[in-house]
Amino acid sequence: MPVCHDGSSTICSCGDTAIGDAVSYSNAHLRACHSFRAPSVERPRLVVHRSLRNIGAQLVDDLSATTILGVTSLGLELEGAKLEQARETGREIARRAKDKGVTRVVFDRGGYLYHGRVQALAEGAREGGLEF
Repeated sequence: MPVCHDGSSTICSCGDTAIGDAVSYSNAHLRACHSFRAPSVERPRLVVHRSLRNIGAQLVDDLSATTILGVTSLGLELEGAKLEQARETGREIARRAKDKGVTRVVFDRGGYLYHGRVQALAEGAREGGLEF
C-alpha cells in the first residue's frame, strides 16, 4: 500500500496523494507546506504558483479550507518582462486583499526558490501594503 511522506496513509494531511512510494509533489513543496505555524484567522496564506509563462498568487484561509481570492498574470493580461508582470501581480493581489480587509499574510513560496519572479511578486505585495 502506498504511504505518504508523513507515513500516515495514501492521502497526506496537506491533501497530497501518494503514487506508489513517491509523493505527487517535490520534496521542497512538501517541506514548505508543512513548515508553517498553526493556521490563524488573521493571517491567511499567500500561495505562489509559477509556470514558465505566468505567475499567480492566491490567499487561502486554512481554517475554513477556502480560497479568499486569486490573481494571475494571465488574468491581468499584463505585457512586458516576466519580472515586471510578477511585481504587478503582487501589487494587484495586495490591492484586492486590502479591499477584503486582509493586511497580514504568511508567504508560502510553494517550494520555489525565493528568487526572481517569486521574489518580485513578494516585493510587489509588500509595496501594495501586505505585511509578511
